[in-house]
Amino acid sequence: MKVIGRIESLWRYPVKSMAGEELREVFVGFPGMYGDRLYAFHSSAAPKGFPYFTAREQEQMLRYHAAYRHADRMVMPPNLAEAEALGPGVTPLYADPADRIVDVRTPAGDVLPVDDPRLIDLLREGVRDAPMLSLLTSDRAFTDCRPVSLISIQTVQQLSGEVGSELDKRRFRANLYVNLDGGAAFSENTWVECRLRIGARVEIAVMDRDARCKMITLDPDTGQSNPEVLRRVAKGHDGQAGIYAAVLVEGVVRAGDPLALLDGPALT
Repeated sequence: MKVIGRIESLWRYPVKSMAGEELREVFVGFPGMYGDRLYAFHSSAAPKGFPYFTAREQEQMLRYHAAYRHADRMVMPPNLAEAEALGPGVTPLYADPADRIVDVRTPAGDVLPVDDPRLIDLLREGVRDAPMLSLLTSDRAFTDCRPVSLISIQTVQQLSGEVGSELDKRRFRANLYVNLDGGAAFSENTWVECRLRIGARVEIAVMDRDARCKMITLDPDTGQSNPEVLRRVAKGHDGQAGIYAAVLVEGVVRAGDPLALLDGPALT
């Protein structure tokens, strides 16, 4: 086992494509980060394989801030201690629907429940041939690929230099931002097919590099697009930045936790 860095920050996104929220600690289970992307909007114009309405269509969607009304109940399962006491492999309960209620603060400062029809009207404003939208909810995350995403601060810094302006790490919408111990930017590429341990318990298996799209061109505070970001990633990094992972061992992750490489090609 080799410690390769520490968790710089933890982020989840209660509503797919809306602004994320930073957490000090959170349970990470087989479906991903607790409370991550449990809501999404279905678009009548989207393909069946990816039926979601996102900031690709409505860039201002990133400026909508979603948060759980009962934030203290959405950090970890209610019976986590009891489940862990029974031994490894016991999956705890997930949140009751009443605990999963989300409120959304609009760019204008209004706060609406996520199921308020007025929110759909706002999201459709200014969208060409605005599609019909409906709210989706699930016990597991509406992620694009594997349930946990990760990128290093060093990779974000290098891309800032390549683009010629400082990039906010939030453009990359990762769950885990990692500060490497002496590692170079894009070191996470070498972790594919490796197992990583976060803190004392959680283990993840790195499955894929993260293929990027228009989302990283969008400023998280203004929604304005800088296409140069995606061009640089496409030209210099095969269109990929960051990695996706699957969860092997569940547990609580905290900001500052060590990240250790357990096995795989990166250790050989």
